[in-house]
Amino acid sequence: MGLVLGIESSCDETAAALVDEGRRIVAQRIASQDEAHRPFGGVVPEIAARAHSERLTPLIAATLDDGGVSLRDIDAIAATAGPGLIGGVMVGLVTAKALALAADKPLIAINHLEGHALSPRLSDPKLQFPYLLLLVSGGHCQILRIDGVGRYTRLATTIDDALGEAFDKTAKILGLGFPGGPAVERIAAAGDASNVPLPRPLLGSAEPHFSFAGLKSAVLRARDSEKYDPADIAASFQQAAIDCVVDRSRRALQSSDTPTALVVAGGVAANKAVRAALENLAAEFGLPFVAPPLALCTDNAAMIAWAGQERLAMPRFASDPLDIAARPRWPLDPSAAPVRGAGVKA
Repeated sequence: MGLVLGIESSCDETAAALVDEGRRIVAQRIASQDEAHRPFGGVVPEIAARAHSERLTPLIAATLDDGGVSLRDIDAIAATAGPGLIGGVMVGLVTAKALALAADKPLIAINHLEGHALSPRLSDPKLQFPYLLLLVSGGHCQILRIDGVGRYTRLATTIDDALGEAFDKTAKILGLGFPGGPAVERIAAAGDASNVPLPRPLLGSAEPHFSFAGLKSAVLRARDSEKYDPADIAASFQQAAIDCVVDRSRRALQSSDTPTALVVAGGVAANKAVRAALENLAAEFGLPFVAPPLALCTDNAAMIAWAGQERLAMPRFASDPLDIAARPRWPLDPSAAPVRGAGVKA
């Protein structure tokens, strides 16, 4: 049945999953660290790394038990090798190396962003290359053309903050707690998006990229003015962010060859308002809109295992060496031209 064990530990979710070549998630376990990080209003790298080291081995054992298999039944072991918080990435990758060596199985070092980029194909077998992908998460905001496994062209990135980071910072500014993205979405549902005048950075610009730092600062000024209800601020922020995302995605669709679909992935892809706006945009261009199930939007090991399956199926597949290094930064398109600001991280 072609089983791949996936391991994910790039941020604050410790996860393991078994996925077969028929796109079936045989077993999956995720250990959240929300409670550990909530007092700090964000992820603390040292706490995250320690939690991964404590939880990962028993989590993998439980996942194998859930699937009714042992390591000898696995065809390959795929693990996130970057980008991410380096302590956590190292925990997952070193564990995968040890298991691969002990069981004499191929090791597949997966780019976390590739996991997100290919995750829609796990849930939708009809999705074919090439597709246009909006990748939006806490650490990344990019538009990429996905031409095949390992063939990624970056069309746009953020020059400062990622959209997920902007959601999290808005939640912190408004005192909504952690994790911030879902909290903003919940309170925004009760607010009026037209009540707070907020900027739309780079809206209509010929420059293809994103910018959210100014929007985040405007949210802080709106709160400090004490003129607006928090729900209205949240709703206005969410709508401003959506307007920017739709505008930048529309520009990418207009400037690229016709893709098979408009696809969204990453943690922010779980936001229902963002999904609805992108679905309307896809319809505007006569394209299918594809988004993974909510469980595959946030960090998970099933997407890593599936990326491993995609790699395993390549004609010239070769196991990665056991001395492959963990990487805090790892662009999907290394040939992409640098952009001004902090977007070079992407």
